[in-house]
Amino acid sequence: MKQMIMLAMLLPVAMVQAEEIGSVDTAFKLLGPDHKVVIEAFDDPSVEGVACYVSRAKTGGLKGAIGLAKDPSRFSVACRQVGPMKFLKPLPRQEEVFRERASFIFKHVRVVRIVDVKRNALTYLTYSDKIIEGSPDNAVTAVAVLDQKIPVQ
Repeated sequence: MKQMIMLAMLLPVAMVQAEEIGSVDTAFKLLGPDHKVVIEAFDDPSVEGVACYVSRAKTGGLKGAIGLAKDPSRFSVACRQVGPMKFLKPLPRQEEVFRERASFIFKHVRVVRIVDVKRNALTYLTYSDKIIEGSPDNAVTAVAVLDQKIPVQ
């Protein structure tokens, strides 16, 4: 039991945290924060020099203020080379690189990196999931790697 508690405490530390770059209000709410679209950035944890930007809707109001709101499953992703690219380890063909809660317990926004070996490119797919049923809404972006071969496991 103690190991499960320790694992639960360490899991959020292992996952990449996004930095909010900015936001715009989309609907005024009298009580609580307004509905908005936020842009968040995170660095690929295994590839130095690659950053991803995710825009997504965040629900405001009272439920949004206390963390009980369910955010819509609409988002966009753009990943870019922002510096010299360095692979910290051989990459698995597919790996989740980012996850953020989009409702109190059951829904997450996820970004998965998928290596396109044939084209020597990193593709990033964002989507949302729920315990019972996810959303088919998704977005994809790619970063071409021109000066080196991607090390794949």
